[in-house]
Amino acid sequence: MTPVIFVPRDAAAIAVGANRVAEAIAAELSARGIEAELVRNGSRGLHWLEPLVEVRFCDRRVAYGPVKPSDVPGLFEAGFLEGGAHPLLHGETEEMPFLKAQTRLTFARCGVTDPLSLDDYRLHGGLNGLETAVAMQPADIVQHVTDSGLRGRGGAGFPTGIKWKTVLNAPGVRKYIVCNADEGDSGTFADRMIMEGDPFVLIEGMAIAGIATGAAKGFIYTRSEYPHAIETMQAAIETARKTGILGPSVLGSAHAFDMEVRVGAGAYVCGEETSLLNSLEGKRGVVRAKPPLPALEGLFGCPTVVNNVLSLASVPVILDKGADFYRDFGTGRSRGTMPIQLAGNIRHGGLYETAFGITLGELVNDIGGGTLSGRPVKAVQVGGPLGAYFPPELFDTPFDYEAFAAQDGLIGHAGVVVFDDTADMLRQARFAMEFCAVESCGKCTPCRIGAVRGVEVVDRIADGDKPEEQIDLLKDLCNTMKLGSLCALGGFTPYPVMSALTHFPQDFTPKPNTLKPLAEAAE
Repeated sequence: MTPVIFVPRDAAAIAVGANRVAEAIAAELSARGIEAELVRNGSRGLHWLEPLVEVRFCDRRVAYGPVKPSDVPGLFEAGFLEGGAHPLLHGETEEMPFLKAQTRLTFARCGVTDPLSLDDYRLHGGLNGLETAVAMQPADIVQHVTDSGLRGRGGAGFPTGIKWKTVLNAPGVRKYIVCNADEGDSGTFADRMIMEGDPFVLIEGMAIAGIATGAAKGFIYTRSEYPHAIETMQAAIETARKTGILGPSVLGSAHAFDMEVRVGAGAYVCGEETSLLNSLEGKRGVVRAKPPLPALEGLFGCPTVVNNVLSLASVPVILDKGADFYRDFGTGRSRGTMPIQLAGNIRHGGLYETAFGITLGELVNDIGGGTLSGRPVKAVQVGGPLGAYFPPELFDTPFDYEAFAAQDGLIGHAGVVVFDDTADMLRQARFAMEFCAVESCGKCTPCRIGAVRGVEVVDRIADGDKPEEQIDLLKDLCNTMKLGSLCALGGFTPYPVMSALTHFPQDFTPKPNTLKPLAEAAE
C-alpha cells in the first residue's frame, strides 16, 4: 500500500512553515525515488505542534510535529513512512490525548481528509445529511433542527430552528441564506479552520438551510484577511456546482440552491448581522435598527437566515444522525458540542471540540496546560475582545450559555484567551473602550461617543485624578452603553470593563504617564 503523507494547508500551519515542509518532503521523495502520496489536509487543531505531519500506512495514521524543513531528512532516515521512532513522533494521531478526549461532530473531518476531495468527503460521511434533507418537507427539516437544540454559535446563542421557521413562514418570492464568516474576535479561528479544512460541510449545511426555508441563494461573507479560506471555499463551491450539489437541482431534487463568497474590507462591526447585510448590498457597513428583523426583512429587503459558520456546519450531522443524537450532548439549554479555541498565554493552544458543560478550569489547566510562561493564570477572557474577564475563582463555571450569563459573561464565538499574572487589567479595560471607539460604525451615540469618553475616564483613573469618582463615572457610562447601544459592539464593551473592575480592583490604581493617548494608539 502506498503511504500517504499529510501536511496541513491551514493558515496557522503555513504561518510556521508548512509549505516549506511540504516542499522538503516532496524533494526528499524524489531524491530517494520513493513513491508516496502527498496530501495537503486541514489542521487537526493542535497548534503548538504545527506543522503536524501525519503518515498513513497499513491502516495506521501516525503524527510527527512540530516539523521543520531541516527535520525532513532525519525523518526519512528514521523510517517515518512506516511510523519509525523519532523525537518528533507522537504515536497514532487519534490516540493523542488532546484529540482522544474530544467529541468531534462539527470538526469530525477537519484535518482528516483532503479538503477539496469530494470523494474523500463522501467516504467520511459527507452529504448524508443533505441526502436526508432533499427527501424531507421543509417544515420537517426545520423541526428537526429545532428539536436538536442547536443554538447560534456566533455569540447570542439564539435557537437556530426558530430563526429558520421565521424565514420559512415569512412571505416573499426571494429568500436568502447568509453565512457570517466575518470572524474578527481575538483568539478565534474555528470558522477559518472549517473553511480551509472541510469546506464541503459548510456548503452542505447552507444547502440544507436553503431547502428548509425556501431560499435559493446563499452568500458567505468573510474577511479579506482570510485568503486561504476564500480560495478553498471558491474551489469547493465550483466542485459542488459541477457535481450537482449546487445549482438548479440539488442532488437531482426539485430544490434549487447556489451560493458564492463575498469578501469584506476588515471592519469589525460587519460581524454584526445587519451591518454585514448592508455591506453585502454594497452599502456602508453600519448597523440597522431592529425591527424589522433580518428574518423578515434582511438582504435586499427579503427574508434572510443569517447564521455563522459553526452553526451551519453543525447542521449536516443533525440531519444525518438525528436530532436526538445531537441533543444528547451538552447540558441544560446548551445542547450539542462547541468548538472551543484556546489562545493567548497558554501552553497547548488550539481547537478543542467538546460537549457543553466542561468547566473553564478544565479547559485552561487540564487541556490547555496552563500558561506558556509558566506563571500563574490571572484572567481568562471568553468571547472575543468584548467578552468578560474571568479570574481563577470562577474557573468552576461550566461552559454553558446560561452559566456564563449568570456570571455576567458571554460564550460568544468560544474564543478563550489566557493571561498570566503580569497582565494589567486597567490596561485591558482601556483597550476594550479604545477598540470600541476605533471600530464603531458611528450610528448610535452611546457607542460612538461613550467609548471615546470611556478611554478618557480610564486615563484619568490611571493618572490618579479623583479615581473613586472616575470609577463611579465609568460604571455609569458602561450602564448607558450596555442599555442604549444599537448593537452588540457598544452593548458588549461594558463586559470586559466591568469584569476587570469587579474582579481585579487592585489594578485600578494610579499609573501616571504609562497609557498612550487614544489618537496615538489608533494610528
